[in-house]
Amino acid sequence: MTDESNVYPLGGRFRGFLPVVIDLETGGFNHHTDALLEVAAVFLRRDENGYLHRHNTLSWHVEPFEGSNLEPESLAVNGIDPFQPFRQQIAVHESVAINEMFKAVRQEIKLNECNRAVLVGHNAAFDLNFMNAAVDRLKQKRNPFHPFSTFDTVTLAAMAFQQTVLARSVKKAGFDWDPTEAHSAVYDAEKTADLFCHVMNKWQEHVPELVSE
Repeated sequence: MTDESNVYPLGGRFRGFLPVVIDLETGGFNHHTDALLEVAAVFLRRDENGYLHRHNTLSWHVEPFEGSNLEPESLAVNGIDPFQPFRQQIAVHESVAINEMFKAVRQEIKLNECNRAVLVGHNAAFDLNFMNAAVDRLKQKRNPFHPFSTFDTVTLAAMAFQQTVLARSVKKAGFDWDPTEAHSAVYDAEKTADLFCHVMNKWQEHVPELVSE
């Protein structure tokens, strides 16, 4: 996570922001009441030519917070059984997931000479709202993410491919899509990261002077 060899800092690429791709799987659509069930964070790196690529992924299964709501329709979509025995053995309190993720994000911010992280997501406001709700519940005072700014791959895919659905956008970008893996936090986050990097890299090819430091 903190390997500093061959790191080409991202600080100058996004005005001091560090893009971190986040996907959250939840027990519903209401960030105030519904459970946070999975968290995945994908970190990006920049190569010597300025191109972005996936670096590594961290993930957590999360215990539903006390009193949280679980909507059967949402669980049917993401395929999560919060009370499956194996999951109960590995799931952590949301404070563990959030604090470990934020610690890793702060390390990446420092390594990439950035000032703050910005959440990258597909329908990013959804993930940011759930993350901010968890931060509020935990009274977390050191949130490394910008509180409202995001980079949304829905908008980027609409611009680049005339698509807004993640699966269709990923395919248009030339990547494989496995519907049996979809709706897991890790899979969706990594595919969103591939999509984000692809669009950013294509833009660099067409307008290199706008992304040079």
